[in-house]
Amino acid sequence: MLVLLLERSAISGCKSVLFEGKCAPASACAGDEFMNQIIDVIEKEQQKSEVTPFSVGDSVRVHTRVVEGDKERIQIFTGIVIGRKGRGLNETFTVRRISYGEGVERVFPLHSPRVARVEVEQQGRARRAKLNYLRTRKGKEATAVRE
Repeated sequence: MLVLLLERSAISGCKSVLFEGKCAPASACAGDEFMNQIIDVIEKEQQKSEVTPFSVGDSVRVHTRVVEGDKERIQIFTGIVIGRKGRGLNETFTVRRISYGEGVERVFPLHSPRVARVEVEQQGRARRAKLNYLRTRKGKEATAVRE
């Protein structure tokens, strides 16, 4: 059924969204494109211009701003990047470390004003996009990224 509807729209030359077998009016698509341009401009303003290049498997130190009362201080979270997710303003990365024998993971938004900076301590050699297998490892081998 859905394939038949898509074929009909391809034959008729409609390039807009299908809704119950009917094409939406062209003016609806033009409004969406205008809104997307506005959103892109706002996202560009919010993005950080100087982002440290790092990849999955790298050992990093993430400097986060912590507000306690009326004071602000920098707190450092050190660990291995086990994944990156999203794109643009919504991009996040997950850092894992072993603290007192317990695994701790934190997810940081890349363009957040709370993240002061990211330092790469050591480059890792990972052959995967997500290093979820490190969660099952114990001891020193939990920090070894080499495969």
